[in-house]
Order: sequence, then structure tokens, then C-alpha cells
Amino acid sequence: MSGTGISACDRFSWGHSALRAEFAVAADGTPRLVGLDRPGGPRPVEPESALPLVELTALGHGSGWSGPRFTGTALGTRLKYRDHRTGRRGDWRWLHVELHDPATGLTAFVELTSPDGLPVLRSRVRLRGDGAEPLVVQSVSSLLLGQLPAPAALDVLRARNDWLAECRWYTEPLRDTVVDIDCDVHQHDSRAALVLAGRGSWPTDGHLPMGALTERGSGRTWLWQVESPAGWRWDLGESARGTYLALNGPTDAEHQWRVRLDAGEEFTTVPGVLALGSGLDEAMGALTSYRRAVRRPHPDHTALPVVFNDYMNTLMGDPTTEKLLPLIDAAAQAGAEYFCIDAGWYDDTADGGWWDGVGEWLPSKRRFPDGGIRAVLDRIRERGMVPGLWLEPEVVGVRSPIGAALPPDAFFQRDGIRLTEQGRHQLDLRHPAARAHLDGVIDRIVGEWGVGYLKLDHNIVIDPGTAAPRDLAPGAGLLGHARAYLGWLSELLDRYPQLVIENCASGGMRMDGATLAVTQLQSTSDQQNPLRYPPIAAAAPSAVPPEQGAVWAYPQPGFDDDLIAFTLGGALLGRIHLSGHLDRMTPRQLGLVRDALTTYRTIRRDLARAVPFWPLGLPGWTDEWLALGMRSPDDRTTYVSVWRRGGTPELRLPIDHLAHLDVRAEILHPASASAGSALWDGDALRVTLPRTPGVLLVRLSSA
Repeated sequence: MSGTGISACDRFSWGHSALRAEFAVAADGTPRLVGLDRPGGPRPVEPESALPLVELTALGHGSGWSGPRFTGTALGTRLKYRDHRTGRRGDWRWLHVELHDPATGLTAFVELTSPDGLPVLRSRVRLRGDGAEPLVVQSVSSLLLGQLPAPAALDVLRARNDWLAECRWYTEPLRDTVVDIDCDVHQHDSRAALVLAGRGSWPTDGHLPMGALTERGSGRTWLWQVESPAGWRWDLGESARGTYLALNGPTDAEHQWRVRLDAGEEFTTVPGVLALGSGLDEAMGALTSYRRAVRRPHPDHTALPVVFNDYMNTLMGDPTTEKLLPLIDAAAQAGAEYFCIDAGWYDDTADGGWWDGVGEWLPSKRRFPDGGIRAVLDRIRERGMVPGLWLEPEVVGVRSPIGAALPPDAFFQRDGIRLTEQGRHQLDLRHPAARAHLDGVIDRIVGEWGVGYLKLDHNIVIDPGTAAPRDLAPGAGLLGHARAYLGWLSELLDRYPQLVIENCASGGMRMDGATLAVTQLQSTSDQQNPLRYPPIAAAAPSAVPPEQGAVWAYPQPGFDDDLIAFTLGGALLGRIHLSGHLDRMTPRQLGLVRDALTTYRTIRRDLARAVPFWPLGLPGWTDEWLALGMRSPDDRTTYVSVWRRGGTPELRLPIDHLAHLDVRAEILHPASASAGSALWDGDALRVTLPRTPGVLLVRLSSA
């Protein structure tokens, strides 16, 4: 369908049963998003008080006014409406709006999509240079939304995301940053903006590329994510007595990003995604369903096999045949289905100084003297498990012979100098030689050795990026490499469709939506203290669907029964990443591990469809009680994990979607009757955990 020749102030709408978007062409000829809500929501605003559909800056064409906010750009008010088209692909609706600036010849295509039945909008902008002169673009919005409630009515949520301390959400009034300057007196909106940005090759280092606004009183929520594998930015500010939201990928100011558009050349932004809900839990549920709809299909997403990994609190990068064989036998006995040999399998140095020598990815002869690593992989298969290996594909150590074997342009560089970070060089996956090298590595490991699981890590930060001869700026080089890396992963999965790939970057430092859409699992943390993992495990489903969120469970023979149960219980509503010296456990202790995995196998099919909620709100880092829930699509089955790290031994947890229903509460973990109790009182779940640390996994069934 196409709409053409729309005059100023004409309107058009688009959407489906769960989402309605209203557009209008303002008097200046620019199309604007004047309403976005559920059908039957508030009336659209007037186009003159809304924002242009696209904002961008380019050299020679800056902002209409100075300040940190990403609105009011000179080009934003010059991109005139030209056409729009709608359609559907499978379960997705799409709308493309075409805009054009006659002065520069720039054409912009706003590409909106939304899955049927979900109040979620995904937006990206494709730019094409159609002018006689080149245009150097410095920033371009992925999604703009104006006329949200006034800042005084809103709280803003952000999630700090640091190594060993991921997914730490916090809330503050938007007015704390965007203060009331009395716009009526000054006849001007505030220049203030709440700006958040992520930089470098760890896009989720510092903060998740997410945020939310909640309206006080009603609880209405706008939740967003920027799907960038490199730099990103979002900002909030005041506009026409309301609040605006701007989602961006990398920009020149924050990320040293620029692209040059010659005649016929194109650039497409990273997607910006917005989910709506009557409350935060509802919006998170919609975003979870969207993440499932947008990702690459794979059997792992429904099978959810248990993975044993030898690293965390166990071998810690020092695997040998002697150490691995008893671990393999014990992991199989406990019920693991995959066994991943983590870092160190390639290290042939006597002093363990492998860090700056990686890159060839050949197995150590010293560590695996009899039959080599393939004998160990065969042992994993003999015990009924799928073998896996850890790999850090994008780096080459400064002492590795690969550094001299590949051409200079195969690596990140600045001013013609190859970059070095912590004794390593970074491959540029846009270069055919870099890809050919890694293809050879994967074909050997997967194609010849039969490895079915790859844990792909990334432990250095390159900021702001690379400036190869073809790059205008380092940030553009970084985004180009990151997109090429994801393309390379997709090609691997095309060649080896049963291969399972875990995404890791020092835990959760690359936990972005673009990478999650390609890989099957996501490491949530490197946290080694079982008492500090619960807030990470409880909040991880805000960033990643539960069936993709790998949570460490590393019980040790030196733990008492309560701590073993606590360590295992924290992973039961995610993807169990089992570790620990199972080979040194007593039969009774190994039985506790086996019982937990048996419980997990009974619920994992439900987790692949469930959406998260938080009965006590999103967890705080030092909270004594924490809770995470998963609800099935029909609400007949609900799972709740409850952790106690201190405080009183009893707590009442409201479960709003089950209030006033006849509900049966059943403790699934731990098996010990003395661990605690859980009773449904008609409106809420009453939990008792007499000892700390304590954990319960409860199943709530309603008729």
C-alpha cells in the first residue's frame, strides 16, 4: 500500500491490535509521530507540538540551537514528506516513510516494524545520498518520540552494568535532571537533557543500552533499548510542555562516528525499540516476547540443555586431561548435557603466560599429552554430552605468529599504527583475511573435532574504534567491524546449524540486543561469590530472555547443604551454567546437584515461553530479600524464585496476576522439607526461609 501526495497537516495511521501509531505532516512539510499507544489510548497531539520524524546533523548542517539534547537539528526540519508504504511479512507489520531534503539531496527512509499482538515498535532510519555533493553525517536518530507526559510526572529507570555487578537498575525523578526553568517566562524549552551513552567494543560496559519512564500514579511505562553492538546514546528532555525520547546509535560527539554519503551511497542506523505497558512488568514482558520474535531461530531456544563449564571457581583457565576426566564423569552423573572446556586449552607455556600469545587456537600438547584434546572431547561424547570449547576469536596476542601472518589492514589501527590493548591486537572482521583465518579455526574445531558448543569471549576494550583507510572516523570503523562480526556468526550458524554459541565479554559487557538476536546464550556475569550473584540472576531477564541468560551455579564440596541449594537455586529460572568440583563431592552432595537439575528439566520448557516479573520490584544490590517470577502465557503456571540473604525470616510477596484466584503453591527446590515454606493466602505468597542464605523455587498453579 502506498500513500502519496499528502498535503500539510494530513494524517495517516498504522499498527495492529496492540499498537497504534498516528502520523501527521506539519505545516513545514515534515512528517511527525503525533501519537503512539495502545488502540483507544490518548488522542494524538497537534503536529506542530510533535517532533520531526528524523533528526540528524552533518558537517555544515548542525543544530538549530546549542545544547546536549538531540532535537532541533537544522536538517530535521528540512526533511519533507515524500511517500509512505505499509505491508506485512509473516507476523510482522511494517511501515516505511520516505523523506527528502531538496537542498542537499539527502533521502531518508524511516523503517518501522512491529510484531502482531505486541505493543512494541522497532525503528531504524536508512539514509541515501542523492545530491550532487557528498554529505558527511555526524549523527542520526533511530527513534524519536515526543509529547510524553511532562517531566514532573515521570520517573526514569536506568541499569548500571559493571563487571561482576551487572543489571543494577535504579530510579530517579526526571525533574532531578530536567529542571523546571519556567518555560512560559522564557518562551523556550529547557536545554537540559538526561543523556546516557555507551562506548567502545563493550557496548554494555557502564550501563545497559536500555531505559524506562514510568508515570507516577498510573504506572504507565515506556521501556526502550538501543540495539547497537558498538556505540549508542539516548536522551530525555522537555519539549512543548511534554517529554521527548531520542534513541541513537553512535554519534560524532560521543563516539567519533561519521559517515560520508556520496551519490547513491547508503547508511542504516542501529534499531531503536520501544515497548509499552500499563506497568514496568508488563512492558518487560512485551519486550521479552519481542526479543524472541526478532532473534535467529535455533533449537537451543526450546531445548535449554544444561551446560557444565569447567572455569568458574573450578579449573579457572587451567584445564588438563588429568583434571578434566573426573570432572567430565561427575558432570555426566549429575545430569549435564553439554560440557564446555573453558580458557587455557591452547596454552603450551610452562608459566601460564598465554594471554599475549593467543590467536592460533591450537591445542596444548603439554596439557593433553595422551591422545591430545580430541581424546578428552571423545570422553565427553562417550558420557553422553556435547563437547564445547572457549574461544576469544577477535583477538591476536602480540607474541602470536598470526600477527605477522595476516596483513596490517586485518587489524584495528589508527593513523596507520596497529592498535595494542593489554598485550593484544584486535582483528577487523571486515577484512577477508581476518575472516578466512577464523573460518579455518572454526572449521577445524567444529568441522573436524566435532565441537558443538562455542563460548565466544571478548576481554579487551577498543575505544573509540579503528580508522582503516576506508573509514572516515574510528567510531564508524568500530560499528562496521561489529556488524561484520555478527554477520560472521550468522554464517557460522548457516554452515553448522546445530552449533550453540554463547556470547560472553568478561561476563555481561556485550549484552546488547543486536548480539542477542544472533547468539543462543548470553553470559550474565563473572561473579564468583554465590551470595552476590542473586541480584544479577534476578535482574538478568530484564536484559535477556530467561532461556538465553546463562547463570553460574558452582556448588563446592566445602559448602554446607544450604549453600549448595542456594547456589543451584539461583540459576533455575535461567540457563544453568553448572560448574564446581563435582568430582570431589560426596554421593549425598552430588545427589543434591542431580535433584536440582532434575527439577530444572521439568520446568525448562515453560521458561522458553514465560515472561518475567518482579514481585518485590527490580532487585537492589544489597537487598536482603529478592524475588524473580516467570508467568506462562495463559497464567496457569507461575514460577517464583525467592532469595533470603538477611532480614526477618518471613515475607509476603504480592502476585498481582493471581490475586483472588484459587492457587496451589508447591516448593520445587530445595527438596529438603526444612528449607522453608510457601503458602498462598488468596492475594499473595507467604514465604518463610528460616536460615540464611536461603532460597526457594515455588510453582503456583491456578485453575
